[in-house]
Amino acid sequence: MNHDLVSLAAIFSQLSLLAFGGGNTILPEMQRQVVEVHQWMSKADFSALFALAQAAPGPNMMVVTLIGWHVAGWPGVIVTSIAKFGPSSLVTVAAMHAWERFKDRPWRRYIQAGLVPMTAGLVAASAALIAEASDRTWMLGAITAVVAVLAYRTKVHPLWLLAVGSVVGLTGFGQ
Repeated sequence: MNHDLVSLAAIFSQLSLLAFGGGNTILPEMQRQVVEVHQWMSKADFSALFALAQAAPGPNMMVVTLIGWHVAGWPGVIVTSIAKFGPSSLVTVAAMHAWERFKDRPWRRYIQAGLVPMTAGLVAASAALIAEASDRTWMLGAITAVVAVLAYRTKVHPLWLLAVGSVVGLTGFGQ
């Protein structure tokens, strides 16, 4: 069996179980494994795949499938997809059953209250990682800051922000 496929399966099955609060919470570790540990791609390539995955319709973790494709073609797509979505799906089904079983317990509120800020911190770390890999110039950093403020403070649809970013990229502005 291909060593890369085994590595992909090991990495993404572990990440699947760590993706608490959503897939984006595991981006820092995913990037570390793919870029630094296995050197399958550069930080810029990882960031580009992430951006492509976010712009495409479908699940927000399509980046997993794109990494599988980049590393090992169709076999990589299959391995990364099953490894990322299989284990967490099984755990989610079991956890939801237990969560419903204990719905009247007061400790549930405390657990939820503690998990929300942890999840927010993991998402913020993911955003910082992608920004660091993408913002190679001060202008690109400024664009990131403006888009973050617009996304947070307005009701502008993210696809419009992506469209404007694509146009800015095509002009070469900020390079």
